[in-house]
Amino acid sequence: MNTPQRVEHAMTDKGYVPLYATGVVEQPWDTYSATDHAVWGQLYRRQRALLPDLACSAFLKAQDAMGMGETQIPRFDDLNEILARSTGWRIIGVEGLLPELDFFDHLANRRFPVTWWIRRPDQIDYIAEPDLFHDLFGHVPLLMNPVFADYMQAYGQGGVRAHGIGPEALVNLTRLYWYTVEFGLIREASGLRIYGAGIVSSAGESKHSIQSDAPNRIGFDLKRIMRTRYRIDTYQKTYFVIDDFEQLFDATRPDFAPIYAELKPHESFPAGSVQPGDRVITRGTGEGWLSDGDV
Repeated sequence: MNTPQRVEHAMTDKGYVPLYATGVVEQPWDTYSATDHAVWGQLYRRQRALLPDLACSAFLKAQDAMGMGETQIPRFDDLNEILARSTGWRIIGVEGLLPELDFFDHLANRRFPVTWWIRRPDQIDYIAEPDLFHDLFGHVPLLMNPVFADYMQAYGQGGVRAHGIGPEALVNLTRLYWYTVEFGLIREASGLRIYGAGIVSSAGESKHSIQSDAPNRIGFDLKRIMRTRYRIDTYQKTYFVIDDFEQLFDATRPDFAPIYAELKPHESFPAGSVQPGDRVITRGTGEGWLSDGDV
């Protein structure tokens, strides 16, 4: 294993430029500073105070079962023992964002890449790329859920296939990941709840996604999602709602190649649009929305 490096976005005159890492590294747990552990603890306490009324029950139960706590950054090896017994997944340490094919290959083989380093205190409320808190707190708990764990593996396998089809297929598939794994909502008996990692790891978006009148909340539709642009710099304009995790896994069963071909001639939808045929749960007011910047 190589000595771990901290690979972050580079700032240029054109804005942030992503830098990619490819290697797998051991978690250098003994090198974490008191500040690193304090940042983890601050973020953990803040989110766990918010999430009991906002996050889905499967996420909260899984995080408790994994034994995550506020006192120190969890050790990957300890979590891997629990994951292996539950769903056969394991965490691997990485230095930063991975190239798409590397990322898909890891998911397809039930390996979830977790950035080894944590944000600085001045980045508590926002960081441009996924760090250890986002990856570990946000993503890893639901890998304890057998159905969601299978969905993640199926997504990785689909990603490997899409990489061989071409860039437009990858755009469609990336939107599916964004609106489910990162920013998905789920319907429970108590109401709409969060399961997406990008939401559960963010104090502001946790409240915005459930409590704000601004965003649209629309029933899950695979092709609709694959045509919908999204936001990377602000809260989402639209959230898609699943009924259960089985709905996600069932969506990955078909071969996506015919779907990519069907969608290819069609324009994408703006992030905040409501389309004919949408199963609208709440239509957003659009308050605070920027008029450009969808990707």
